[in-house]
Amino acid sequence: MSIEIERKFLVTSEDFKSEAYKSTRIRQGYLSSVPGRTVRVRIKEEKGFLTIKGESNDSGTTRFEWEKEIPVEEANDLLKICEPGLIDKTRFEVKSGNHIFEVDEFYCENLGLVVAEIELSNENEIIVRPSWLGKEVTGDARYYNSALVKLPFTKW
Repeated sequence: MSIEIERKFLVTSEDFKSEAYKSTRIRQGYLSSVPGRTVRVRIKEEKGFLTIKGESNDSGTTRFEWEKEIPVEEANDLLKICEPGLIDKTRFEVKSGNHIFEVDEFYCENLGLVVAEIELSNENEIIVRPSWLGKEVTGDARYYNSALVKLPFTKW
């Protein structure tokens, strides 16, 4: 069992792209998006993953997370039986201080949304805020990927 501690922010400019050291295309869907236990199927490049996440704490920063790599063929099969709506995005990895921000640029029905996440070792950990980092949206369920498949950003 593992615990994920994460904060999430909106991104105010595309400056992060010139600072990124890696980018990865991601497609994902949800076998279950029930609050408290989401089951996600993800394809990152040519690798498949199955992830289970528990309910977030009151601040929205901490929750149980379990992930296992699965064959990409199985991930493709599982995507076919996911709940309606898929997430399509590019993830950019940007180093800032001792941390790495994962910046997701969304496409299709979530076009225009760019969100940065940072994983921490504790909820009060100090971070170096890049100039392109905007408003914090940690705990705002609208920005959860599992919510974006149900009510995409372009329909807000």
